[in-house]
Amino acid sequence: MSVSDLRKEIDRIDERIVELLNRRAELALEIGTHKAHTKSPYFTPERERAVVKRLVAASKGPLPADALRAVYREVISACRALEKPLAIAYLGPAGTFSHQAAITRFGSSAMLQACDAIPDIFAQVERGASDYGVVPVENSLAGVIPETLDTFTQSNVRVVSELFVPIVHNLATRCGDLDQVRRLYTHPQPLAQCRQWIRAHLPNAEIVEASSTVRAAQAAAAEDGAAALCPALAAEITGLPILVEHTEDNPSNRTRFLVLGYNEPEPTGRDKTSVMFSVHHRAGALFRAMAAFEKYDVNLTMIESRPAKMAVWEYVFYVDVQGHIRDDNVARALSLLKEQTLFLTVLGSYPAAE
Repeated sequence: MSVSDLRKEIDRIDERIVELLNRRAELALEIGTHKAHTKSPYFTPERERAVVKRLVAASKGPLPADALRAVYREVISACRALEKPLAIAYLGPAGTFSHQAAITRFGSSAMLQACDAIPDIFAQVERGASDYGVVPVENSLAGVIPETLDTFTQSNVRVVSELFVPIVHNLATRCGDLDQVRRLYTHPQPLAQCRQWIRAHLPNAEIVEASSTVRAAQAAAAEDGAAALCPALAAEITGLPILVEHTEDNPSNRTRFLVLGYNEPEPTGRDKTSVMFSVHHRAGALFRAMAAFEKYDVNLTMIESRPAKMAVWEYVFYVDVQGHIRDDNVARALSLLKEQTLFLTVLGSYPAAE
């Protein structure tokens, strides 16, 4: 077939795809009506995961799995918005990794709302001003985000989903090459995570700290001879060209984000459960509490302690385990754990991130 013939075939396929997408949207509208009557959640991460997993398994290629996931993220986002436009709170400003995480989970059809601080995201969801919130909880290099864990003690929201976002830093600038960069704007975190690269490629540049990666990009965009370390989304929003991609010293760096809401996702067979608890202030109390997980063969993926706000030298423990609260071994472990604690709060059971 000639190129012209191939393009005509693509046009016919595109028309058929649009027809099928609209039929899918019609069915989504019907589902939305049922959800409105039954007051069911419009965001069901377990269902969305099952849909994408089935389609990836059914695909024979050549479209790669990541591309298929990206396409269906937007298809699902658009159809979900027809059921009910969702308001999603995230840690702003626009262009941050938190913004990227919100788009990754909910797609571009969601109504994204930037918040100034992590507690504001919790409050937005509690008040019903946002349907869901997206908060960072831990970084693979820097560890947990204390403010997120601390806010759980003051909130009744639940964890309904999680995702991992690769931390990719880029050098964005209007300069044509590195020799023209005289000043580098950067937030302290990318500065620490790109220090070796900066030392090797911009040894003479003046380092100026900014309050966020977006602010760094904005400053660099307004100044000749300036550059910024920032995510691709921040560069895109500020219209600043990327000169060098992947300036991070550790390419495996990633941040885990939690989705906050009031869903109770169904078990998927690959889930996590998050809990927080406190124990009596006496010898062996934590050991006896944690023994519940060993007894029922429940694997921990995170354990962290934070100072309790109600008493000096008292601590709240945060634990993530593999499995769903409806799994027999997890339910038994938590029942035994509760006997050994001052309080135990299940923050949520949800599909584990890919």
